[in-house]
Amino acid sequence: MAISRLLAMSVALLLIGSYLFGQEYPLRAAAPQGAVASRDNGGNAEHGRYLVERVAMCFECHSTRDAQGNIVAGTRFMGGPLPIRPPWPSDWPLRAPRIAGLPGYTDALAIRLLTEGAIKRDGTQLRRPMPQFRMTPQDAADVVAYLRSL
Repeated sequence: MAISRLLAMSVALLLIGSYLFGQEYPLRAAAPQGAVASRDNGGNAEHGRYLVERVAMCFECHSTRDAQGNIVAGTRFMGGPLPIRPPWPSDWPLRAPRIAGLPGYTDALAIRLLTEGAIKRDGTQLRRPMPQFRMTPQDAADVVAYLRSL
């Protein structure tokens, strides 16, 4: 089985388990050595990159995949059809939005989304399978700094 499919299946099982058991994902990780802070929101873009690409693995859902399940080059973080579907009827969205550059979000709104459990711009809850992260304000600022740099 291809590594990307195995990884996608692991993420899917994690998200489905979260949905079934109502758990949230706390997220805290140390900044890599030599990381540099962003000038905009005080976020450390290099640490944000680590969180986005190695911990939360946002590209797994926020990218487009080919027929074999591999991420299409140039689509990482640009949104696309969700690679997983729930095994029961659900109101899950069919597409994940673009997160590169965080279009439509101010830094404050994006940080709120990541620290208060996936709260959308209008104050409503994001739908599953989006995890309800409870990042620290600094980790959220780091993620925002990285996503803004894309």
